[in-house]
Amino acid sequence: MPRFRAFGLATLALVGLVLSFGPPNLAQAQVFSPETGVLDNGLQVVVVTNRRAPVVTHMLWYKVGSADEPLGKSGIAHYLEHLMFKGTETLGEGEFSEIIARNGGRENAFTSFDYTGYFQMVASDRLGLMMEHEADRMANLVLTDEVTLPERDVILEERSTRIDNQPGGRLGEMSRASLFVHHPYGRPIIGWRSEMEGLTTQDALDFYETWYAPNNAVLVVAGDVSFDEVMALAEETYGKIPARDVPLRDRVDEPPHWAPKRVSLSSEQVGQPSFSISYHAPSYNLDPDGQAYALDVLSEILRGNTGLFYDELVRKQKLAVAAGAYYSGDSLDLATFGVFASPAAGVDIETLEAATRDLIERIVSDGIPAEELEKAKQRLMDSAVFARDDASTAARVIGQALMTGLTIEDVEDWPNRIAAVSLEDVNAAARAVLSEDVGSVTAVLLRADDERS
Repeated sequence: MPRFRAFGLATLALVGLVLSFGPPNLAQAQVFSPETGVLDNGLQVVVVTNRRAPVVTHMLWYKVGSADEPLGKSGIAHYLEHLMFKGTETLGEGEFSEIIARNGGRENAFTSFDYTGYFQMVASDRLGLMMEHEADRMANLVLTDEVTLPERDVILEERSTRIDNQPGGRLGEMSRASLFVHHPYGRPIIGWRSEMEGLTTQDALDFYETWYAPNNAVLVVAGDVSFDEVMALAEETYGKIPARDVPLRDRVDEPPHWAPKRVSLSSEQVGQPSFSISYHAPSYNLDPDGQAYALDVLSEILRGNTGLFYDELVRKQKLAVAAGAYYSGDSLDLATFGVFASPAAGVDIETLEAATRDLIERIVSDGIPAEELEKAKQRLMDSAVFARDDASTAARVIGQALMTGLTIEDVEDWPNRIAAVSLEDVNAAARAVLSEDVGSVTAVLLRADDERS
């Protein structure tokens, strides 16, 4: 379950509780109060009514991401995302984008390991137009070599910019490949360059025809609309598209890791050295021991300028200029928990790493200070109070939850479950996850003139 934080490509977090000030009434705590229905062709429709402004977010999510790609075709999910803007049987290349711009709207798309999404933000009276054209490209995409091959060059250049020419990007790619040695989460979302170079028009069409079907999608609409309005428009547009057989998302499991791993990269491009430790962790979807909510609270205790890592390593010991932690629990399969730090001037990476590991050992052995628990939970609650002011937040949060195996009930019950996390829950989660025995990778980024054995 994503946390109630800002949206990102790899992590989405939930924002937006409807809570009164003072002690929360857990029986009434809610998030977005959505309404949902399913069309005859299997498309799930979720509506969150928000009358604060005459605008609407229209977001279509497909239950397919880079982790579902055929072997040897890494990057095809992201490539197809780009190609979805190339035109249909009725609209030319880029014409849908021009229509959105002429109507004062904004659009974008994104690909992750577990899902692909497309969205527009427009005035609410333009919603029908968005649904008409988004449904059109769900069913009638037209691809030829003339449009696909130049776009392949675009994604290759994107890879160069984000990964190949960025030492941090290269190290991150190697770190993730070491953390997931068998599971497809170890493949980069954008793809391996050697495989991207061989992607074809037919590869894109095959992926499109396999996964892009109404019964493999969720439509989330949030803003100045009613449930009945949206369902009627959905029937008129998406409802015309027949359902198709869609394969199961059959993925391999990550095997046990018998030893911690370490990757290191030095480069003249590095301005600020850093290191991180990534650990395997349960996701909200796969959480047999009920640790996900406790990990969410643990990361809040450790992260940011108010967190224990920053307080200890930056303020007190003055060894770092940045330090923190994160929990990426919003996955269909295995998740990650991580810690990171960057050394202050004159501090070598070995000294900072030793201090960080000492702090981790103290957390595991002694536990989290009791006073930190309630402060962290309160911060999580505070970050959510005003979420309903932004109509796009509900669409992002609900869509991602439904893509990663969760339900609307899980989203709505988030405040109750966070409120129920105890100190022992957090300490038990820390003991279980912050261990190199469960699978960990240490990644070190150095300047070219730094020395390390």
